[in-house]
Amino acid sequence: MINCTKRLFLRRLGSSSLLGTVCAIGIASSGLAQSLGPLVQVTGPDPFASCTKDNVHQQETAYGSVLYPNTVIEPWVASDPTNPSRLLVGHHQDRWNDGGARGLVGVASSDLGATWADTTPQGVTECTGGQYARGSDPWTAFANDGTALFLSLVVDPAKPQTPFGARNSALLVSRSTDHGATWGGPVTLIDTKTSHALNDKDSLTADPTSNGRVYVAWDQLSVFPPSQTDPVLRTSEGIPLARDLLNSKTGASSVCEPFTKPPCKGGAPFFKFNFTGPSILSLSIDNGQTFAAPQAIYSPGTNKQTIDNLVQVTPNGDVYDFFTAINVTSAILNIGYVRSTNKGVNWSLPSFATDIQVAGVVSPDSGQPLRDASILYSISVNPVSGAIYLAWQDDRFTATTCTTPTGTIPIDSIAFIQSLDGGVTWSTPIKINQTPPNVTNPCRQQAFVPAIVATGDGKAIVVTYYDFRNDTNTPAGFEGTDYFAVICNTGTDCSNGANWGDEQRLTTASFNILNAPIARGHFLGDYMGLAASGPTTAVPVFGVATTPNVTVEYTRVISGLP
Repeated sequence: MINCTKRLFLRRLGSSSLLGTVCAIGIASSGLAQSLGPLVQVTGPDPFASCTKDNVHQQETAYGSVLYPNTVIEPWVASDPTNPSRLLVGHHQDRWNDGGARGLVGVASSDLGATWADTTPQGVTECTGGQYARGSDPWTAFANDGTALFLSLVVDPAKPQTPFGARNSALLVSRSTDHGATWGGPVTLIDTKTSHALNDKDSLTADPTSNGRVYVAWDQLSVFPPSQTDPVLRTSEGIPLARDLLNSKTGASSVCEPFTKPPCKGGAPFFKFNFTGPSILSLSIDNGQTFAAPQAIYSPGTNKQTIDNLVQVTPNGDVYDFFTAINVTSAILNIGYVRSTNKGVNWSLPSFATDIQVAGVVSPDSGQPLRDASILYSISVNPVSGAIYLAWQDDRFTATTCTTPTGTIPIDSIAFIQSLDGGVTWSTPIKINQTPPNVTNPCRQQAFVPAIVATGDGKAIVVTYYDFRNDTNTPAGFEGTDYFAVICNTGTDCSNGANWGDEQRLTTASFNILNAPIARGHFLGDYMGLAASGPTTAVPVFGVATTPNVTVEYTRVISGLP
């Protein structure tokens, strides 16, 4: 049974409000311990609708960029350890097709996601009183004492004669001492004032075992000799760039990967330069008031790179920086990590948890490219046992292929592994998404953009993802997409796929993935938000495309876990 009500969504910016729909679905009696809360809209009206400081028309004219107003993309959510009902979300606002958004917006809840209010850090992009034209890759976190932190990647576009389509890139951290209600001015960690290096795919972690310590990690992609004429680069989008560089070394299989430029067959490199992409880290010991100078903690070498650097801290205090390693081993794509036993002062040599075998996802009927999480991963640490959990897209689990008018590709599923000994050994990859087989159209078996979290009591793991199981292509051109959660009780062996289940549909109705804006493929985000709130609750935040080139974000609290 579906019950829907109206709820007022408050936003401080512009003093506007939004009357949104809240739907609650009763779960049929099945012996499940957990329950789903109502579907609540997190985002409200476009706070940048009246902004003129970033001169949209000039960017469209000079760079050939396309703006998508009223889009919210790529949410990240954090829960305050001093009050688990207090949540902080950061996301892109008003996405550009060729990199970044007009700004990064924050929204906060003090009632476990029932209502939301704007809490956007100021002084970041031009639409929030800062100096940079665009923002990307938002990341939020709370320290043990409730200090709220908001990380922003910012760039200024510059085309055509720049290798990354940007004349500079910087990382800024905003800090709040009242749990995200108000913000101080941003602290600049790095501002690379060159067009030949790009800071990208950043993350921020507040150490749960040592209040005051904050780790910011990212990759820095550089080219040499500087390429001023190669038409293939020219984008400030690190994920598409990484895929292009990956394919420049490996070529592609039977079908051009959606983000590559020709030629993509035959394995011949098509870039005429060298590149590096080390893992960079900056450390704060005062909860983000100041940061040490950035340092490379792992440098894979020439024509190799890392991306998706995510710092995790185990209960014994060890610090890990995980990353996707590209061209480092014979497997080409791996999830690797370095470890520090002295709080980020020194780091080990790299180890590798698994390889990644991934095709990327297309829409199930017309075969249009989607920008998904292929080559990326999601990670969580069990806060009690210290077990480390990884989830990612992978195509190794089925011999069935997906054939659309645009070609034939393998089918991506959601893979999982765990380490119960601090990364010394890892389980064998297993498929955990519950997407059913579809003989009529196997493309509807694709699953993508996983997020993973362990609950606060360590007794459950939750993984969320999108799939197309409910798609019927009715009406024609409506390629139905939904969002799901699957759960494993850690009292069982979560390396056994049979112990994953209790799947819950988080969307209440399918949406058309073709309504998502195009940024190197239809795009809702490289990642979605998923946080543990207290001992037995998980809070997912995810994007939905509502009408052509318009998106919103929702949450739906999962409680009573495991």
